[in-house]
Parts: sequence; structure tokens; C-alpha cells
Amino acid sequence: MHDDRIHVERRLDRLYKERILPAKYSARVPLQIEVWYVPDEPVPVAEALAATYRASGVGEPWGTPWSTAWFRVTGQVPAEWAGRRVELVVDLGFTGGGPGFQAEGLVYDRAGRPIKGVAPRNMYVPIASPARGGEDVALLIEAAANPDVGVDGFKPTPLGDKATAGKEPLYRLAAVDLAVLDEEAWHLALDFEVLSGLMAELSTHDPRRHEILRAMERAADVLDAQDVAGTATAARTRLAAVLASPAHASAHTLAAVGHAHIDSAWLWPQRETIRKSARTFANVTALAAEYPEFIFAASQAQQYAWVKTHQPAVFQRIGEAVKAGQWAPVGGMWVESDANLPGGEALARQLVHGKRFFMDEFGVECEEIWLPDSFGYTAAFPQIARLAGVRWFLTQKLSWNQTNKLPHHTFRWEGIDGTRVFTHFPPVDTYNSEFSGSELAHAVANYAEKGAGTRSLVPFGWGDGGGGPTREMLEKARRLHDLEGSPRVVIEKPADFFRAAEAEYPDAPVWSGELYLELHRATYTSQARTKAGNRRSEHLLREAELWAATASVRTGAAYPYEALDRLWKVVLLHQFHDILPGSSIAWVHQETEATYARVAEELNRIVDSALSTLGGGVFNAAPHPRTEVVDGTLVTVPALGVAAVAATASPAAVTVDGLVLDNGLVRVEVDENGLLTSVRDLTAGREVLAPGLPGNLLQLHADLPNEWDAWDIDAHYRRQRVDLTEASSVTVVDSGPLVGAIRVEREFGASRVTQTIRVRAGSRRIDVETDIDWHEVEKVLKAAFPIDVHADRSAAEIQFGHVHRPTHNNTSWDSARFEVYAHRWMHVSEPGYGVAVLNDSTYGHDVTRTTRDGDGGTTTTVRLSLVRAPRFPDPKADQGLHRFTYALLPGASIVDAVAEGYALNLPARVAEGGAGAVPAPLVRVDNPAVVVEAVKLADDRSGDVVVRLYEAAGGRATATVRPGFPTSCASVVDLLERRLQDAPPHADSDGGVHLSLRPFQIVTLRFARSTPA
Repeated sequence: MHDDRIHVERRLDRLYKERILPAKYSARVPLQIEVWYVPDEPVPVAEALAATYRASGVGEPWGTPWSTAWFRVTGQVPAEWAGRRVELVVDLGFTGGGPGFQAEGLVYDRAGRPIKGVAPRNMYVPIASPARGGEDVALLIEAAANPDVGVDGFKPTPLGDKATAGKEPLYRLAAVDLAVLDEEAWHLALDFEVLSGLMAELSTHDPRRHEILRAMERAADVLDAQDVAGTATAARTRLAAVLASPAHASAHTLAAVGHAHIDSAWLWPQRETIRKSARTFANVTALAAEYPEFIFAASQAQQYAWVKTHQPAVFQRIGEAVKAGQWAPVGGMWVESDANLPGGEALARQLVHGKRFFMDEFGVECEEIWLPDSFGYTAAFPQIARLAGVRWFLTQKLSWNQTNKLPHHTFRWEGIDGTRVFTHFPPVDTYNSEFSGSELAHAVANYAEKGAGTRSLVPFGWGDGGGGPTREMLEKARRLHDLEGSPRVVIEKPADFFRAAEAEYPDAPVWSGELYLELHRATYTSQARTKAGNRRSEHLLREAELWAATASVRTGAAYPYEALDRLWKVVLLHQFHDILPGSSIAWVHQETEATYARVAEELNRIVDSALSTLGGGVFNAAPHPRTEVVDGTLVTVPALGVAAVAATASPAAVTVDGLVLDNGLVRVEVDENGLLTSVRDLTAGREVLAPGLPGNLLQLHADLPNEWDAWDIDAHYRRQRVDLTEASSVTVVDSGPLVGAIRVEREFGASRVTQTIRVRAGSRRIDVETDIDWHEVEKVLKAAFPIDVHADRSAAEIQFGHVHRPTHNNTSWDSARFEVYAHRWMHVSEPGYGVAVLNDSTYGHDVTRTTRDGDGGTTTTVRLSLVRAPRFPDPKADQGLHRFTYALLPGASIVDAVAEGYALNLPARVAEGGAGAVPAPLVRVDNPAVVVEAVKLADDRSGDVVVRLYEAAGGRATATVRPGFPTSCASVVDLLERRLQDAPPHADSDGGVHLSLRPFQIVTLRFARSTPA
């Protein structure tokens, strides 16, 4: 019997592959083909309609890398096909690669209206159903010759840069035919696929498996292999009973939603994502017209905006599908951003701009965050989400963890402030499901909440330009809706799934803290210039909003609403989870660096215009007052304010004695090789560095991960290390009295590093200004500070607060965090004393603790990951010049780290002006632990002033927020500036608002101005 079953299965498999599948199209006729090759970048369809074409045909090579060919195809439906379902079948020369990673096309009618995309596994375009016979066919196919950058197994390739990709055609046109779809044969193939997939997942002891096998055998018995079309109906009749048998009452429910994860840039540039989005969305809207039960969910407002601009007809169809309930905008973010590296205000604006777009265009307010593919998730997200009106959170990427499996699929995720958001992590472990039997069985077996929850989510469809869901997937969903032995498949909107899942599981377990991905840890470091561009853009946007708002309130100057809105969206786009993490092709990062330069230029113009309006002085956009050396003068400047360019403080002078820098607060000793041999905190009377261990030690590691070059840094990198202890030169370049500085130059391999160690009067901060000319390959460069404190945990700044991580490896969860991210600072401490390591653009870090043999003391070493050299997908990643600053801050509390982190990232600005009185800050806060993150004018152009602040120390805090302008009332609002509380916050007679904040609580205040200032 066992052998008989095997033979039957082999028979069925061959019959399905060699006879039933090919019977899908019962007749074909080729079309006439002409071609026009676009000289360079893609063009609109109007230009293609007017172009001059030449004769072409099947078999012609086409498509140099990244080029576009327009094929004009003409013909006539044969008269004998009357009453049949006729389709255009296009094979652009599709290779064995997956959908979305090779050639793609968009088909237009003769008037230039987009109809539908074509891609592998989605090669058809409807022509007539039923056909009359004799219809003329005239269509245009915009064919994109996208290379499969990962075709060689993610090895270094020149294909990711248009300049190096070559000129040889990638593809050979394989078919452009009219064809008759034999619907009975097609449905028979789908019956076989669903039943064989289910059968394969059932136990050999399950009677249902054998029932299916025998039914399929009976179907095969009546099927004529030479006449599948003529006998398909009879074969399907033999399968009807097993397909009609209902699912068990206890069957798991899979809430299925159409999906097409489209990376806004990755192994292709943004310009190609614009076309991928249009092709996919055209497919989806065409499919919705054919399948009334179909529901599609798409995130990323940016992609909708692209389609609205470039393909307005497709965008109109999207709007109609939304109204019909077949299309669900989800996620509420501008893009599916990285969820670790964007700053707090940037994550808030992702939601503000995304949600506003969907509300303005479709009248839909998204209630979920949809981030299936981002590389870990900040513990600040639950609060940010709830303050944007979000109830639910979805991710998938944590299924990629290398070491530990997350114990839940449905849970409440608790952030650093205690806010919780209902979260789902689909157990199907993919966001590109095709409803295979193995996928569905895995979803059920893998589901961690058995006995408590009964449902999970399955996003189905080909992503990244593969066209999204297919009609075959929808047909399989119909068969799987209520099928014995299978989970129930119910197509529904994500919001409906979340409501039902939350209702059935009110006591869902809680996961507290960050959702750390135990993979892709190198994304904190790869493509350092991209990361620096992001960090500096975020801080320039802060400055532009603050000073433009101040100028508007103080002088009536016009506030640059349109420019700031546009620039924010540009920066948000480049926080996409394959751009900011550094995991895209060279083309993407070249464009990104150029874009950041343009953003900086425009934002600096906005800032300069506002400052010139406000008059001269030293301007401080940071949330804390500062005393700083500016233009050879030591100046004290209020938080968010301005001071005259004149000496306002007289601290001890900086002295330079040989290679020793001393400003009365810290004494820094540098040896002949430029290493820090001593950092003495003169106020505390203690040495900061561990005995015998140098500070600012540059360490070079071999860095060849097991796979995923740009994404991963694997633990074995620590086994090979070279300490860069020799300097080419060590020179004193500033000798006081306000600044002391020593320049150190090092050469290693093919690279050069120049560092200036700088101490300023009145400051405990020791800056290390760094220029690297980097030309290593498969290496990572780190900077180490061995600190003489016994710290069992480190603190790392994240969005709107910080997280603590252990410095030990007690558990596998601890060990897996061998590389972590931080924003502007890391802090390590023991009771009574702490030290911070600050940076202005570095995110990757590691922190370790060791016990010294000599004195039994503990060394806590903080290292910054400065630059890497991966070779895929960009073979020249990070090569060339880098400029950044990091700093050591002895004797630092968390509040000190916060203040100096902002100060390092927001240098004081000097503006020339008259001798009049300097303007007062627009807003003041009387507690240094309560930090202002943004000051701007309200988005509704009412002239109201919006102030966003948060508690930064991790404790409870009270503060008075005092506006520097007349105000009629103040309101607590959400991130979209909508009132949150019916009662206004407590305010005094001068308009000061009194707040009591929980640890890490974010509060947004909206001040209505009572009279023009």
C-alpha cells in the first residue's frame, strides 16, 4: 500500500506538470511587434506614443542594464475564437529569478492608458471575455530591463551602478501572443495544486490524506492526457466532494489580505520603484474588478504620491477601489522606514505625513503600523504610535532571528514609558504568501498562541514589482475558505483582523522593551555617509522650524510651510529600511548623498533667512543653555535662544603642556602615538580610563559575515583584530587659552585617519574630530574607550528617551546583542559616577565588561563602529572620505549626556546683524530633564505654535513650559496636532503651562497666539 501511494503521487505530479498546466492556453497566435529603445532614462507614455518604431520579433535580444524598451504590438482576435476568453500573454524573456528581480512591463492601450503590469507568474493582460472575434488589438508595452543584482547569490556585482553595469542586452523577447484561456483546464490545475499541497502536509496516518489521494487518482483516471481541455470537467467532478468537505470547527483562521511589499529603493533606484508601484497598483486594481471579495493592503504614502504624479489614471482606480472597500491603505507612515535609526521627531513625522496623506486623499485614518521588513523596532514606538492615533502594530522580520525565537505571535508590546500597543507577528513567517500548502501548515504549527487565540494574518502576493496578488492566489483562497484539513482562509481588511484578534485575546501577554532583530546588526554602520546625511538633515530641519517659527512670531516673517513639508518628505523617504540602513545598491547611495547635500543647502538658506530677520548674535537651537567658544569668544546662550556675540563667561583657561591638555575640569594626556593614556576628571578627582588601557584606540577587524554583506556583522568578527597604535604624526594645533587641540595622523593599509583631540574652556567634553580616507575591503573600524566603571548595563539614547542593555552575557538574549545602536550618546555608570560617549553621526556600538587581573577592578569598554567595507550590494560601499566627530564626557549624568548630545549635533550659529536687543526664546522650560524636541508653527497655518517635549532622564518630572509670546490658550494635542484633552493643561496668569510627566512621556502643546507679536 505504501509503494502504491508513492506511485500514485508520482503519476499525479507528472500529469499536473506535463499535461494539466500546459493546457491552460488552448490556442495562441503571435502579434506583430515593433520596438523603440529609450536613449536614456524612462520617458512618459506620451513620448513613447510619438516615437519612431522599427520591426522586431520574438527572439530579439533587448535591454541593456537599467534601460527601457517600448514594444508596440498589433494584431486581431481570430474569428473562430468568438465566445472564448482571450488574453495577451507576454514573456519578456523572464529568467529563473523570482518576480520583482528581473524584467517587468506595463501595458497601455492605444490611447496611452495603463491597463496592467506583466511579470513572471503574472504574464497575462485581459483582451476580451467573451470575445466577439475579429477585434483589433493595438497595445504598448513599457519593458524595464532591470538586472537581477542578486542573481549570483549576493556576490559583488557591477550591476548596481548604471556606470559599471555594462551594455550587453540582458533579455531575449520570448512571446507576445494572443491566447485562449481554457478556464476548465485552468481550474483543474488549481484544484490539483490546492489538494496536492494540502495532502503533502497531512500525516500519512490521517484518513483525510488518503481520501484526497484517491479522489485525485479517480480524477486522473477520467482525464485524457491528450485532451485535457475536453476531459477537465469530468476530472473536476471527481474532485468536487473532497473540495466541498468543510473545515473542522476548531480550525485555525487565517485572515488573508492581498499585499505587495515594494522596497522604495533597494536593488534598484527610486526611479524604478516609481514604475514598480505603478505596475503593481495597475495589476491590483484590475484584479479587484474581477474578484469582488478581493482586498488589498498597501502602505507607504510616498508610493501612492508617486503614482498620483506619474500615473494619475491608476491613482484614480485606487481611489475607486478604496471606496468599494477592496483597497485598504495601511501603516500610516510616509515609507516603511527603518525603525531604529530615525530620530524621534522623524518617526513622529513619518506618521504625521503618512496619516495625513491617506486622510486627505481617501478619507481613511490608518489605525495600524505596518512594518513587516524593518530590521528591529525601537522601544519608543508604542508611545509614538498611540500618540498618532494608532492602535495596532504589525511586523514579520523577527522571524529571521539567528539565535532566539520570539515567544509570541500576538501580544501587547510595551514601550519605555509603559505605553502598550496590540501587536501581531504573523506565524506564516512571510509577507509574500502564495497560499502553498506548506505555508498554511507552517502558520498553524508555528502559532504560539494556541489555546488562547484562534486567528493570524497572512499577507499574500508577489512583492518588489512582482505584481502583487495573482488571480491564482485568489482562486486558491476560494478553495481554502472552508476546506477539511486546512485552516480557514478568510480575506479581510487588516483592521478587521486586528479588532477580532484583540477582542478574543484581551489578556494577551506583554513584551517589554525593544524588539531587537538578532540579525542585520551591521545596518547600524554600513554606508556611513548616508547615515551622516540623515542625522544632519534631521537636526537642520529642527533648526529651520525653530528659527522660522521664531522669525514669524517675532517679526511677522512668512513661515516656509511648503518648503518644510517637501523637505521633510524627502528626508523621510530616505529613511526607508534599505536606504538609511545602508543596504542598497551604489546607485541609490550616490543619489542619496547628492540629495542630502541639496537638502542641507536649502535648509541652511531657510535658517540663514530667519536669522537675518531676527538680527545678529549667537543662536542655540539645542534644548539646553550652553557656554561655548564661538569665534574666539566664550559665550553663554539660552536654550532655543540667542545671545550677543560678546564674552559672557570667564572659566579657567586651557593650558597645553607638551601633549597634556588641561582646562581645570579635565586633564587629557596623549602619548607619542596619539593615544589617550589618561583622562582625569578634576572635579571628581578620579581617572576615567581603566589602568593601563589607552582611550580612543582605533581597532580594525576583519568583517566577512556569513552572508548579507551590507546587513550583517557576525560575532566571529571579534576573533581578528589589529590595534592601530602607531601614529604618523602627533602635533599640537591649538594651545589655548580657550581651546587646546592635538592632531593625530595614522596610516594603515590603504587608508588614512586624521583626528583632532580638542578640549575647550568651560567644558568637560573631549571632542575627537575625525577625517577618514577609507580604502579597506571587508573590514570594520572601531574606536574603543575602556572606562574605569563597574557597569552591569549601558544606557543608549533612542527616540524620546533611552534603553538599558546588559553588559554581561547571562542569557542567549544578552549574548545576541553583541552589536547595538544608539543615537547621540551611550552612557555607562556605577553608583555616583558615569561617563558618556557622544557622537554626531555614528549609530553602531558595542559595550563589554571585563575584570582586570591586576587590581580586580572592572573595565567597561564602549566602542563606536565608525566605518565598514562590505561588497554587496555596493562593491565600493563606504570607500572614500568620511568626516564626523565623537566625544568623551567624563562625570556625566544621563541629563548631561542628553544635553551634550544635542549640543554636539546642533553647533551654535553666528549671524551678523544690528546692535539691537536680541529676541527672547520662543519657549522656555525650567527643568533640564524635560527636553524640547520641536518648535514649529501648526500645520493648519493658523499661526499657532506647537512645542513637542519629553521627559529624558527616565523619571517623573514637573516642569513649567513658558511661551515667549502672548497666548490665549494652550492645548495638549496628538502628533497630528488634534486636541487630546477636553480640559486645558494647568496654566498660570503669564501663560506658563505646568506639566507633570511620567518617565519618558512625550507631550505636544499647542499655543494659540492671542495677538500678533
